[in-house]
This record gives sequence, C-alpha cells and structure tokens, in this order.
Amino acid sequence: MQNTMQAAAGTGGKPSGRWAGQHKVLAFTLGGERFGIEIGAIKEIIEYRALTAVPLTPDTISGVLNLRGDVVPVISLARRLGLEPAAVGKRTCILVIEAREGEFSLDLGIVVDMVNEVVDVEGADIEPAPAFGTSIPADYIGGMLRRGEDFTALLALERVLAIPELMVPATRLNA
Repeated sequence: MQNTMQAAAGTGGKPSGRWAGQHKVLAFTLGGERFGIEIGAIKEIIEYRALTAVPLTPDTISGVLNLRGDVVPVISLARRLGLEPAAVGKRTCILVIEAREGEFSLDLGIVVDMVNEVVDVEGADIEPAPAFGTSIPADYIGGMLRRGEDFTALLALERVLAIPELMVPATRLNA
C-alpha cells in the first residue's frame, strides 16, 4: 500500500490516494493513546479471553486462541508499537484482522485496551503522518486523523502487521 507521506505529495500536504474520499475508522485506545484502523480491515471484534502461550515466540506474540476451531495468533499491539502493555481490563478486546503478505494470508488477533467508536472520516480530515516526534515508529502511522484539536494516529496495518517481521523467532537464553 502507498505511504501517506508519499500520497500527500503534490496535494498541499493533504493525503490523496489511499485516504481520498470517505472511510470508516475504528478508534481505539492503547497505552492511553488513541489509534485508528479502517473498519474494513477488521473481520471481528471479540471479548478478551485467556490465551495459550507458545514457547519460543517473539515477545510481541501474546499467545494463540481457538476461534471456532481455528488457531489464531494474538499480537500484543502495545509491544509491537513499543508501548508498555496495560493490564487486561473489562474493556480489553481482540480485533481479528487478516494480514496479507503476497499470496499468503493469516488471521491475527491484536489486543487493544478499549474500543472507542466507529468514525466516519473524510480524506480532507487526514493529515500526513509525522516523520518524527511520535512514540511509535513513524512508518507504522499511515496518517493523522484531525478531529477538532485532537489527533488519532491511523495505523498502517501492512507495516505494523508485516508477517516476516512478526515471525522473527525469539532468541534462546544461553544459546
């Protein structure tokens, strides 16, 4: 997918391409910060449930869950973004998303602290992603949704959930 900074070139700083037109965005909270992803990327939202740990997986993988007979790896989105994971609370949930890498696809769960709302978004309300000054890697942000004086970081899921990067094996102690 096209990087929003590249898409904004030649449009007075306003994103075009991927963010042109209308979108529905799911806004959620993670580590006290607001993030959003396009609603079309989400297959379902489920209540948080106990996960089964898998030995020797990267620390970004919290475990797996059984979703109607399918094994679904669950990612700690906070860890993936370099944030401190919050304690699981009554509003913690798992967003089930289909990650794609070429012809390969995989259902992944991502843990979020709380789902806030679904927002109707116009492309004109989305600013380019900042190149610096964020607490997460800049290439993980696809744009910044401006709502009044507040901003919501729109995640570039194709980068955040890049399958090859997620599957880097954990290092063994004393290996």
